[in-house]
Parts: sequence; structure tokens; C-alpha cells
Amino acid sequence: MTSSRWTLIYLATGGSLAAILLALIAATPRRDGALDWYAPMIPGGWMAWTLPVALFFFVIGSLLILFTLLAIRFPETPRRGILRIETTRGDRLFITLLGSAFLCLGWLFFFGAPLWGALILCLIYAAAVFRWV
Repeated sequence: MTSSRWTLIYLATGGSLAAILLALIAATPRRDGALDWYAPMIPGGWMAWTLPVALFFFVIGSLLILFTLLAIRFPETPRRGILRIETTRGDRLFITLLGSAFLCLGWLFFFGAPLWGALILCLIYAAAVFRWV
């Protein structure tokens, strides 16, 4: 019985996140029939809400929701890694996000845009943090 309840929770959460993502894409301005990635989503707004910025915050919000569901469904005990501090999944996510921000800033300083190389480094860093920290 609990398995079907969790399936329903997963489907509802996934459906809600998919609807939000579709709404973001629908709100993106178009130029010549294609998505204009760098056009402001809110013309005259106080912040440059472009599609990449919106996707960035969407991914972080989705990760927080996912990790909350994982913590409820599969509680864990903290573990000690190479930093010799006790960490949970949420702690490792925070360390990953913070370190990734610094990796991207360093990439911008040394190499400039685009950030595809930094993204690859961030994914490798995330895998290392979740494995060894």
C-alpha cells in the first residue's frame, strides 16, 4: 500500500515540475519562430530573467524538492568522508552547489564565456563530493 502512495507522490511531483518547466518555456520570447535564449522574459523588469537564469533556479528548486522526498522516503544517518565531518545528502548538495559556484566564477575569470567546460568540471566535482565527502 505504501509503495503505491509513493508512486503517486513521485508522479504528482514529476508532473508539477514538468508543468512548471513547460510554463517557463512557453513564457520565453521567440524571435523568428525560435526561442530567444537571452531576451528578457519580463520586459522592463528589474532583473534579467532570461531562460538560462530561470532554468538555473528551476534546477536548484527541483534538486531541493528531490532531496526532500529522498530524506522522507529513505532517511539516512550522517557519514564521515574525507573532510572528517559528518554529512548527509543535503549537506553534500550544499557543498556541491557552493563549490560549483566558485568553479564557475574561476572559469569566468580565467577563460570567460561560454561555461560548458565549467559545467563538465562541476559535474565531476559533484560526483566526487557525493562519493567521498
